[in-house]
Amino acid sequence: MGDLKKWVDQDWVRIGTDGEIKGKCGTSKDKKNPDRCLPRKKAQSLSKSERAATAMKKKRSKNTVVKNTKPATVKLRRGGLARGKRSIATGCGQVMDNRRKKTLYV
Repeated sequence: MGDLKKWVDQDWVRIGTDGEIKGKCGTSKDKKNPDRCLPRKKAQSLSKSERAATAMKKKRSKNTVVKNTKPATVKLRRGGLARGKRSIATGCGQVMDNRRKKTLYV
C-alpha cells in the first residue's frame, strides 16, 4: 500500500487551543483560521500542553499551513519524515546493460 493511501486512511482529529481533541479534522467552524489537525495516534501520544502548543502556533499564524512543533511532527517509517530519501540508480547502464542510451553522430 502506498504512503498516500496510508495517510488518507489515518484517523485525523482536530486539536483545540486548550489541548483537547475536538473531533474529526475538517469540522472547524472558522474556515479562515482552522484548528490544527493530527492523526489520532499522534495526538494521543502528546501531552495536553504539547497539543495546546502546536494548536496555538497554528492559530497565531496568518497562514493555514504552519509547521508543527517538534514533538507534534508526524514521522513515518524508519524515523524519517513523510518524505523519505530513495536510492536512485546512477545511469541506465547499471539498471539494464541492453538499454543504454546511444549517442548518434551525424
